[in-house]
Amino acid sequence: MTLARILRSIGAVLCGFVAVILLSLGLDEAMGASGVIPRGAMVAPALTVLALACRGVITITGGWLTARLAPAAPLRHALVLGMTVAGFATLGVFVTWNMALGPHWYPIALAATAVPLTLFGGWLRAARWFPRETGLGSGR
Repeated sequence: MTLARILRSIGAVLCGFVAVILLSLGLDEAMGASGVIPRGAMVAPALTVLALACRGVITITGGWLTARLAPAAPLRHALVLGMTVAGFATLGVFVTWNMALGPHWYPIALAATAVPLTLFGGWLRAARWFPRETGLGSGR
C-alpha cells in the first residue's frame, strides 16, 4: 500500500467523522433555533426519539461519504468510521452521565447504533457502485 493510498484512507474516514460532527451540530442548532427541540435538557421522550432518528440519518450519511471517498474496501472504511464514532459516543456517555441532559439511554443508543448505521451507509454506497467488491449484485 502506498503512502498516498494510506493518506486517502485516513482522509476518507476523517471526512466522514467531520461530516457527522458538523451535521450533528448544525442539526442541533437548527432544531433549537426553530423551537422543534428546546435547548438544554431533553425531557420529552418523543423529542429524544426524533433527535435519535435524525442522528441516525446523519450517521448513515457519514458512512456513505466515507465509503464514497475510500480508495478501496468501502465497507472496511465505513466500519473504521463506525468504531471511531462509537468510541467517541461511548466517551460521551461517561462524560455526560451526571449532567442531567436527558435520558441515559440516548447517548447509549448513539454509541450502540454507530457501527451498524455507518456500515449501512457504506453498504448503500458500495452496493450501488462496487457490486463485485461487496458480493452484491451481478457486477455488471
